[in-house]
Amino acid sequence: MKKTSRSHHGTLNELNITPLLDLAFVLLVIFIITTPQMVNHLEMVLPSGQPPPPRQDAPPPEIQRIVIKATGEVTLNDVPVDLAALHSTLTARKQALPELAVVVSGHDEVEYQRMVGVLDVLQQLDITKVGLATQTP
Repeated sequence: MKKTSRSHHGTLNELNITPLLDLAFVLLVIFIITTPQMVNHLEMVLPSGQPPPPRQDAPPPEIQRIVIKATGEVTLNDVPVDLAALHSTLTARKQALPELAVVVSGHDEVEYQRMVGVLDVLQQLDITKVGLATQTP
């Protein structure tokens, strides 16, 4: 009967994990490369700079114009109002037209607090269609 040597079985006791590590690193690299492309898919519609085509069936929206003069006087559609009257008038108009659109224009020398007061009234009434008018020099 032939005895086997220990050195012959010694190599079978060790497991070579180098190919397994190579496979793990390859899979990791594949996941790193493909994951950002799956996550960063964001659809955006950017403005074109051209006005939208006019709709034939819809009437033109009624836009309320608020102007804050240099003296601090607030006008709604060229009618002088204070902030309380502005609040009550816009409340009545919002009940009649839920999608009320407002354009706010302020003079260059008006106090910042007056502008914030008008915008605060619009926020309290939950008027979301608000435009800020600007003039080019």
